[in-house]
Amino acid sequence: MHAVVLVGGFGTRLRPLTNTIPKPLLPLGQRTILEWLMVHLARGGVTDAVLALGFKPEPFIEAFPNAQCAGVRLSYAIEDSPLDTAGAIGFAARTAGIHERGESFVVANGDIVTDLSVASLVAQHALNVRAGAMATIHLTPVDDPSQYGVVEFDPVPAGAGAANTPSINTPTMNTSSMKKVRGFIEKPAPGTTTSRHVNAGTYVLEASALSLMPGDAPLSIERATFPEMVRRGALYAYPTDDYWLDAGRPETYRRANLELVGGRRRDREVAVHVSAHVASSAQVTDSVVGAGARIGEGAVVSSSVIFPGAVIGANARVTGCSVMSSVGEAAVVTDQLVAH
Repeated sequence: MHAVVLVGGFGTRLRPLTNTIPKPLLPLGQRTILEWLMVHLARGGVTDAVLALGFKPEPFIEAFPNAQCAGVRLSYAIEDSPLDTAGAIGFAARTAGIHERGESFVVANGDIVTDLSVASLVAQHALNVRAGAMATIHLTPVDDPSQYGVVEFDPVPAGAGAANTPSINTPTMNTSSMKKVRGFIEKPAPGTTTSRHVNAGTYVLEASALSLMPGDAPLSIERATFPEMVRRGALYAYPTDDYWLDAGRPETYRRANLELVGGRRRDREVAVHVSAHVASSAQVTDSVVGAGARIGEGAVVSSSVIFPGAVIGANARVTGCSVMSSVGEAAVVTDQLVAH
């Protein structure tokens, strides 16, 4: 199965960390956010992925010199100018030849942090297609939906099917798991919707959906393509309570790391890389320490992410930080992004 992975964003909320490293290549435990995403895609049956690149394409190509990640073969679609989400999907899918295969394919935002079973999403989409679905989108509940694309949906009645298909209520497939989207509202004003389910950034699309995404001009999947699918009755939802986190803010990026090493995920990562040096008198608690990092004598590091190669000076105090570069001796740093 093929996938399009959207990695062309600017990551502005995580600057200055993203001034030199694109957000999907930031550390998550001892790998990168993108590497963990590829692990989940591979588990879901994805064999080939095209990275839709715009901003800073070179670091992605350099990060995977063998054009492979987690067993998934990689190719690249580099935009000359920003195409927005649907434009990028259409351009990347055509660059990789997905439009010619006539098969379902996965789309994922490259900064997604989730335990979603991609295989289960794909299986649900296969059922939804029999009712006329062009796309199935993963949804997750959040406390404040006003910052996301909110999705309103209804269960599909038993025996419902597309106009040109027979009833899909069969002994092996029933409609109880099917949810048809009746509204897609991008970042609604507070109080204007009762739904708490938001677009979680992973979809399965039919090749026919590319007719709505030409890929030659900027186009938003959230504001244009999905609403058009709703109008056609062709957008379906897959709501789950699987772990999901928007890691695009300093506090949630740090949280994503700490929950990965803290055993709150299906996968668990080691907190301190084997090649890191932590002085015998240093204290490191509830933190991630990357490859080649150095923690000096008497330093205290808590609830922080120490990037590969970063240095924490002797007797420094680092709390609630993400450190890409260095913290000087005896410095006290709290709730900061520390970059070059």
